[in-house]
Amino acid sequence: MEKPNIAFKMPAVIELEAGTYWWCRCGLSKNQPFCDGSHKTTSFTPIKLELSEKKKVALCQCKYSEKIPYCDGTHRKL
Repeated sequence: MEKPNIAFKMPAVIELEAGTYWWCRCGLSKNQPFCDGSHKTTSFTPIKLELSEKKKVALCQCKYSEKIPYCDGTHRKL
């Protein structure tokens, strides 16, 4: 199985408005932590993130979290 590219070994802590976002699963996007279509050369597909209200989130950028798209601290072990 193909492994995702580690984009960064830290979460992206950002405040997002309510809406739909596409989280990068492959790690190749130049618009981390969001998808820019770079996955098309891989077997990965982006993860849909829907927020019903404005919220501050910590999104995984190492791509190995067990709670994707959210950071669970796995990047500290890589």
